[in-house]
Formats: sequence, C-alpha cells, structure tokens
Amino acid sequence: MTDNSPTTTDESTDKRAVVLASGGMDSATAAYVALERGYDLYLLHTSYGQQTEDRELECARKLAETTDAADFLHVETGHLSQIGASSLTDEEMAVADADLGDDEVPSSYVPFRNANLLSMAVSYAEANDCDAVFIGAHSEDFSGYPDCRPEFFDAFQSVVDVGTKSETSIDLVAPFVEWSKTDIAERGISLDVPYAYTWSCYRDNEPACGTCDACAYRLQAFQRVGVRDPIEYAERPDYADGPPRS
Repeated sequence: MTDNSPTTTDESTDKRAVVLASGGMDSATAAYVALERGYDLYLLHTSYGQQTEDRELECARKLAETTDAADFLHVETGHLSQIGASSLTDEEMAVADADLGDDEVPSSYVPFRNANLLSMAVSYAEANDCDAVFIGAHSEDFSGYPDCRPEFFDAFQSVVDVGTKSETSIDLVAPFVEWSKTDIAERGISLDVPYAYTWSCYRDNEPACGTCDACAYRLQAFQRVGVRDPIEYAERPDYADGPPRS
C-alpha cells in the first residue's frame, strides 16, 4: 500500500488513477490529491442500497465535473443490501445517533464493503491501464470499521499484486490512513475542494441530519478548522470538543 502525504506535481504526466468516489468529503479530497499528483482521474461510484444513494450519486457526478475526470463509472449492485446486517442498507435497522467516544463497530458497518468496492476499482483500473487506486479512508474510520485499517490495505495490496496480470502495476493509495477528519478538512480547504457538492449523512438526502456518526465527524472537522460546513443541516450541534475515536 502506498501511503504518502500529498505532494505537488508541477509537470503534466500520463498517469491514471481510479478514485473510489462515494460522494463524501474524504473521497472528494482524495480525488483532488490524486489530481494534484498529476493523475488523470477515473471515478468509480457504487450504489449498493444505502439510504442516501441518490444524493451520493449526484455528488459523485459533480466531482467528476469539477475534476474534469477522464471517465466516470457508476455501478449499481444490490448484493450488499441483500446481505444486510447494516443500518445503511437495512430499513429495519435504525441509524444510531453519534457517539464519538465509542470504539465498538457501529451498526453502519457494511460487512467487508471495502473489499467489494476495491475489487471493482482494481478491475476498472486494470482495464484502463491505471497506475493507482485511491481510497479516502482515514484513522477515525479504522477504529470502528475493520476494513479501513492500515493492515487491511496492506493485505489488499498483496491481493492486487498477485491477482492481476504480470505486466500490471497498480498501487493502492490511502493518503489519509493516518489522518483525522480534521486533517482532511484542512487539506481539502487548501486544495479548494468544493465541499458544498459532497454528502456525508447516513440518514437523509436533504438536509443532513447533523446527528448521525458521519454528520458528527464532518461537523466536528469543520468546527475545529473554524470554517462553516457549506451543506445544509437539520441540526448543527457543537462537536468541536467531542472525543474523537483513536
């Protein structure tokens, strides 16, 4: 797994990268980091039955426009929803309110989702002679989601290396794997990431609820950097002093 801090690329190259574009702020920032590093972008967005899939798709398409992506692939897959066991995809499970100090795996965990998404991304990358696959996972993710841990990405890099053609070389890049959400917000603001066109809420397409885990971490990040989150919320609790996962 490649895990470098963002660097500036001044010269134009013919490098290509697939970015897993969820429609959220982390993947949007990852896309802008890849763009800054000189990659032509191939964005992959997946709808898998999540409650806010329509809004997420809209935001992913907007990201393709703002980054002038070389290609945008939207894949609809129902198997994760059919498998269930996640409040993101199971209508009978409630999305819990945020508890930023809880280190337990939350109900929003979609079993082994990142392995499913990265498999599609690597297929897409190999078919288009891409050099890298970017994913926006970060440190506050991996305390609650086992498929966001650095060890998972290291292991998946080995899968990529042995499971693709001998002439294929694809780096799995998780640039924020040791970063907090606040770090990502700071970096994204410096890159002029259009966060108004991103969506994080687990519950609602508009306005964002402000009280689920995803909203809480997003609001906390913006509050800590002293910038108002540009999307609309039903509630904007003060999370600036809330305990982050560690």
